Amino acid sequence: MTRVYLETGPKKVFACALDWPGWCRVDKGEEAALDRLMDYAPRYRVIAERAGLAFEPGDPRVVGQVRGTSMTDFGVPYEVPDLDLEPLPAAEAERSVALVRAAWELFDEVAAVSPEELSKGPRGGGRDRTKIVDHVESAERAFARKVGVRHKPYKSVADRDAMRAELAQVLSRPWQPPAATGWPPRYALRRIAWHVIDHLWEIEDRR
Repeated sequence: MTRVYLETGPKKVFACALDWPGWCRVDKGEEAALDRLMDYAPRYRVIAERAGLAFEPGDPRVVGQVRGTSMTDFGVPYEVPDLDLEPLPAAEAERSVALVRAAWELFDEVAAVSPEELSKGPRGGGRDRTKIVDHVESAERAFARKVGVRHKPYKSVADRDAMRAELAQVLSRPWQPPAATGWPPRYALRRIAWHVIDHLWEIEDRR
C-alpha cells in the first residue's frame, strides 16, 4: 500500500506519495493523477534503488487532501498538507535524505551525458540542458533558505556541493513541531526531491 495525499487545484490534481519524497504526478482529476503516479513507479524505483531502498509500493491509498491553487494547475505541489506537520523521527529523516541524494546523483549523471539542445514541445517551448541545470540549482538555493540554509550564488560545483551537504545535514535531523521553520522538513524533503526528479525525467524524455 502506498500512502498518498491529493492536492486539488481548480483544474488539476497532484497525487504525492507521502513515504517516497519526490514521487508526485499531476493530471486532470483525482483518478487520472493516481493512475499517472503509479505509471511512474518504475522510474521512481531507479531512484529508490540508488538510495539503497527496497521499493514495493503497492496500490495507492488516499490518506489526506489539501486544497490547491493556480500553482497546482501550473504544475507545482505547492500546498503543505497537515500530514507534513507530524513529527519527523531521525531514521525517517535520514531515509528521506538518502532519496534526495540519489535524485541529485542521477540528475547530475543524466545531465552530464545529455545533449545541450533538447527536443522542443509542440509549440517550440522548453529549456535546453544548461538552463534546466541552472534552474534546478538556483531553485535549490531558494528552497534551502526555507529551512535556514543560506548560501551565496555558486561560483563552482564545489560551492553547490557544499550547499547540498549542509542542506542534507539539516534535513537529516529529527523534527518536532512546533519548531519554527519556513517549510516543515517533510514538505521540504518532498518539494526538493520532486523538483530535481521532475527535471531529471524531463531531460530523459526530451533528449
